[in-house]
Amino acid sequence: MEKEDLIRKASNHVAALFKEKLSKKLVYHNYKHTFEVVREARLLAEEHHLPDEEMEILLLAAWFHDTGYINAYKNHEDESVEFATAFLREHHYPEEKITQVARTIMATKHGQLTHHLIEDILVDADISNIGKPTVFAQAELLRVEWEIYLNESYSDIEWAQYQLDFLMSVNFKTQAAQARFSKQLNKNIQEQRARQKELTKKTKKKEKEGRETLAQPKRGIETMFKSTYDNHISLSAIADNKANMMISLNAIIMSIIITYLGTKSSIIGSQFTRNPVLMIPVGILLATSLASVISAIISAQPEVTSFRLKPNKLKSRRINLLFFGNFTKIPLDDFQSGMHDIMRDKNALYNNMITDIYYLGDVLSKKYRLLRISYTIFMIGIILTVLSFVIAIAR
Repeated sequence: MEKEDLIRKASNHVAALFKEKLSKKLVYHNYKHTFEVVREARLLAEEHHLPDEEMEILLLAAWFHDTGYINAYKNHEDESVEFATAFLREHHYPEEKITQVARTIMATKHGQLTHHLIEDILVDADISNIGKPTVFAQAELLRVEWEIYLNESYSDIEWAQYQLDFLMSVNFKTQAAQARFSKQLNKNIQEQRARQKELTKKTKKKEKEGRETLAQPKRGIETMFKSTYDNHISLSAIADNKANMMISLNAIIMSIIITYLGTKSSIIGSQFTRNPVLMIPVGILLATSLASVISAIISAQPEVTSFRLKPNKLKSRRINLLFFGNFTKIPLDDFQSGMHDIMRDKNALYNNMITDIYYLGDVLSKKYRLLRISYTIFMIGIILTVLSFVIAIAR
């Protein structure tokens, strides 16, 4: 009765410690895990008909074996021994038994050798979840802990392989644990192996998709190129329309000015002859119209990007065999050979299209820059013409 009373006090003490001091981030090594370890340890000890005195040491060690997580994650067993020793001394527990409790707790440390049955029982109880159907859910909780406290991150395939290796490497030490958990452990190994294979299959499929060559066109890539070409063609047509508008407008203005100034018999021609100052706004308008129309004509002028090609440079990234400005510089045989290479080479196929888009954009950039100059000159010319005409009239 006295022994059971001490174990009950230990359980209450550990529960209070975990509630007050254990981090909520410990989603695996918490009170629930400790409670299950104590329960499994008791069941395994009963299977081995463990004497009451050893049962007491075992259960005390089971209750305190993870209390060290309150202060440390690595080497928490040492801290757990400190918590257990402090509690047991407070309750005047014999020192030799405290030493046994401490030794039993330290047996749960990974890689530690065991020397007594109670140590084997506690170790088996501590890992008993691997012989239960809930092992995979519990493993995910442990994975979270390791990411938080050990900064160890695993991909799904890495974690699956790690779990499979662990399940296959662990052996229960006691006969009771082997009888109790071996059947489910084997099922878990088979299930984990199936999970690992499935994840490997999915990973390889994703890698294969990532390695798929660009010569196997995807709808998204085709749509991108089609949309880009359409946009360039539309922008080029808009630029040409704007240039034609400026050419027509300025040509009309210059024709009218030249016609009236050149006809001295006309009323306007006579008026300009009698008032030479009016020639200033007319001259400004004529000069700016001429500059504007020249810029517009240059903008609308066809421009061909071409290179002086050599057969041994057909695979250059700057060469675009899909554009007549390039391929008309080489012999027919070299052009045919180059086109066959493009159709066979996934990189060359799209590289030529990308090069074509690049130089189309370069031509468009020049077109719109010249158009901007043309419109700006025309606008400035109109403003200066009006201002100078008003000044001339006002004099």
